[in-house]
Amino acid sequence: MPKARKTRPAPRRLAAALLAVGVFAPLTAAAAPYETFIDVDDEEDLQDLNAAGDITGETYETLVELMRRGVDLNEATRDDLYTLPNLSYEQVDAIIAFRKEVGYIADPASLVVSGVIDQKTMAAIASFLVVSEAGRKLRMTNGRIRYRTAFSQRDRQVPPMALDAQIQTARHLSLGFAAVLNRLQPGDVRWDPNRQALSAEGPAPRLRLPKVYAMWDTEKWGIIAGTYRIGFGQRLTFDNTRNYTPNGFYRDQYIYPRRVDLTGACRESAGELGESPCAGEIGDTYITPDFRWQQTLRGIAVGAKHIDAGPGWIQAYGWGSYDHKDIYQYRLYNAELCEDPANDDDPACAALDVYKRRDNPLEPTTELSYATLPRMYREAIGGANASYFINRRSHVGVTGYGADIKWLTEGADLDFQEWDRTPYGGPFGALGLNGAWGHRWSDLGVEVARSFDSMRQKTPETGGGGFAAIARHTATWGTKNAHQIETILRFYDTDYSNPYARPLSSPDIFDGTRARDEAGGRLLYQGRFNKKYNLRTYVNLWMSPSDRTPQMITYLRADAQVAKWVVPGLWLQYQDKDLRQGGREECFGGDPTYSSLVSGDDDFEDIPLPGLEETEPPRCRGAQMRINVLAKFIPHRKVTITPRYQHRWIDDSRYTGRFRQDAQAWLTVNARPLDPMRVRLRMRYLFQGIDDNTYLEQSLWSYLSVGYLFKRTFLAQIRYDVYTWLDARESTQSRIPSPENRLFLELEGRF
Repeated sequence: MPKARKTRPAPRRLAAALLAVGVFAPLTAAAAPYETFIDVDDEEDLQDLNAAGDITGETYETLVELMRRGVDLNEATRDDLYTLPNLSYEQVDAIIAFRKEVGYIADPASLVVSGVIDQKTMAAIASFLVVSEAGRKLRMTNGRIRYRTAFSQRDRQVPPMALDAQIQTARHLSLGFAAVLNRLQPGDVRWDPNRQALSAEGPAPRLRLPKVYAMWDTEKWGIIAGTYRIGFGQRLTFDNTRNYTPNGFYRDQYIYPRRVDLTGACRESAGELGESPCAGEIGDTYITPDFRWQQTLRGIAVGAKHIDAGPGWIQAYGWGSYDHKDIYQYRLYNAELCEDPANDDDPACAALDVYKRRDNPLEPTTELSYATLPRMYREAIGGANASYFINRRSHVGVTGYGADIKWLTEGADLDFQEWDRTPYGGPFGALGLNGAWGHRWSDLGVEVARSFDSMRQKTPETGGGGFAAIARHTATWGTKNAHQIETILRFYDTDYSNPYARPLSSPDIFDGTRARDEAGGRLLYQGRFNKKYNLRTYVNLWMSPSDRTPQMITYLRADAQVAKWVVPGLWLQYQDKDLRQGGREECFGGDPTYSSLVSGDDDFEDIPLPGLEETEPPRCRGAQMRINVLAKFIPHRKVTITPRYQHRWIDDSRYTGRFRQDAQAWLTVNARPLDPMRVRLRMRYLFQGIDDNTYLEQSLWSYLSVGYLFKRTFLAQIRYDVYTWLDARESTQSRIPSPENRLFLELEGRF
């Protein structure tokens, strides 16, 4: 899609080698250290990086929201600029110093001309930048409106749609909304006293308005009403922004793109009937999924950003949220019948049945499956932050919040399962202290927090809250800040149950939360040599205090500009979920969709995953290794061709004495035949468990995307996907449709 800116193995030996690379890399980090050098034009480029495994799902969501929001070079704070990919703290400080010197940055290219950043870095971040107009008059108004829809050949009802818009006017006022038309979510959930279960209206097309906001934001103060995100410090006490270094509130109107994969057309079980309505062909049919969004905060936030106080200044924020929230049906239990939700042997603690409601309440009916139930509970939150800044790099602050849950279904005493992200039992919150210090090449950030919850009322031996701490140090040195190192030490107590903590943590999950039951450290190095060679490597070691399980991830990525027309690269990763034991009979659980679901990510709650109906998933203790080789060819300045191959060795309990092996190959072609036109062709071949075509997926996925920007004011993009299933599993043989044809349309106007 064209840019449309506002102005805009020997496996054991391989593992040992990777560990050595991580440990013996120079030990002194970086700007927001994303997994790879981010060089993208649009959201589809970010989707490709995520699908290929170059960036995690969390990084993808951070960057795609950053791209939609935009970073204004003339107004962005140090923390906001640091969230941009590929920039070091020194480069961020240089941008701020240049902005102060010239008064106003009219053209981002001036940063290159002045030597603040190089041309490659500027080109890579250009799609994230917004340049406000100097001396903007009150009557000046600009904005955008975007419409998206998707379709596949077995859809038999209105397709899913999303419409979002934002307007900026009166110099400091921003307004925005996002609406969706979804078809797969049930409606109007009630308690059925006859069945001692929940009942709900069946899925049907419904219009929802999940995002709407109004924001007035200046250099000194700001206020936002509606949906928003807010976070501070090292993200340990309160953060839902996904920014690497948040400081304040941000508008929230983002609706994620529809998932690439299709979803089941029928999500019902037999219930009180003799046979499931999903039996036969309808149960094997797949259709276009709905659009997704993350449930954030809805209310008011106010911030005084700069109150002069002696040699520095004071910052103060207060926020409140009162929102009705959806929940995945298997995250509920009946607290009236279950004494201890952590007791998986008690059938009374299982997830509640959800029956499809009929006109006659006594008529036998089916049960709904894998459903996200709407407006199930009200979450009320109040919080505040106060900080004293000595300068823009050094400060001390305190952050705290409290939250209360009220279930909205009358007649039942509902609560969260113990493996849900939100603590069960009643009110919860956290209080934390944070500080930062920076001088020349060094920046240090520290945060200590204490959580509070009500779980001990139901489970005396656990809950009540716990302590957590994180320290992050970055250092940058060399010509043009070519070398950067980040060192992170962290401790998250087993009882630190804080759903609004999003500090850097490992991918393992404890009772629905990543920043819990973890003690460890991470060293990350990024370097550029002779302007041609790039290296990124880290080692992440941690232990689970509850069972003292040692775990590790280590990573290496290198690429080289060997010629103007070719950039080869190599990417290696090793992860072990229990360093104490070897053997190949362990599970790894490496499905990213599965990992996202059990981590409590709202965006994946409607994905059918059998096995999560009754209890939390088991903790796996296996290992995996991945190797990627790729090359970016540039035969013409308007054409790039990128082939890539990935091979993975992964523990699987089905394989005795050996790894399961997976293979993937990609080919991506990007072309810009005309300046306003963007064409992308991409193909991926996937074979999981290459020695057994009846076990896991084998598929070929191809798509062609064409976008055209008309007079820099109207963008039209159409994308056509073909997904062909090639494996011999019984579920694949009966799958409808096969191959899958998918169509995606996006229209965007700017004014």
